[in-house]
Amino acid sequence: MVAGHSLGEFSALVAAGAMSFEDGLKLVSARAMAMQKACEIAPSTMAAVIGTDDSTVEKICAEAPGTVVPANYNCTGQLVISGEIESVKWSCEKLKEAGAKRALVLQVGGAFHSPLMEPAREELAAAIENTTFSMPLCPIYQNTDALPHTNPAEIKANLIKQLTAPVKWRQSVEKMWEDGAREFVELGPGSVLQGLIKKIAPESITGGYQ
Repeated sequence: MVAGHSLGEFSALVAAGAMSFEDGLKLVSARAMAMQKACEIAPSTMAAVIGTDDSTVEKICAEAPGTVVPANYNCTGQLVISGEIESVKWSCEKLKEAGAKRALVLQVGGAFHSPLMEPAREELAAAIENTTFSMPLCPIYQNTDALPHTNPAEIKANLIKQLTAPVKWRQSVEKMWEDGAREFVELGPGSVLQGLIKKIAPESITGGYQ
């Protein structure tokens, strides 16, 4: 089984044979260009929230003025929120008042995995629809629903949703563990995902290849 965090989902799809390496590169490029345009339309940002539960983050985001949503469910007690700059700042203050250990605005160019990426989603959808997807060699656990998929049509639909939907990484790892995964290998620079997986599934075996 494979999974990828946000942009990494494209790498996971290529690794599983669901699309060619060349098509993967084209889609990653198209995604980047579309997201840049969306960032220029509306100034926005993201913030890391540490040391509180999902429901508190979700509640405060729902109460915030303007647009702000949970964007990355990284592991227990670690979420990233995404939205309009003032809405994110307001939420950070409220989260700290509610007991979060940290709520720190990140140095990013936009509100990724939020409704503010809708213009990018529409543009990327056309590129994805025009790309050939094959049956993968193994299930891919996708960000939008944290469930395993092998049907090319379902994979396409979830990939289109991904830009405006939260990354359910914690839920994906939990489901992979439930389905029998015990060893997780991270492909790429660094070991961030290995660290998250150890927090989600402490008994797992983790490693990496660069």
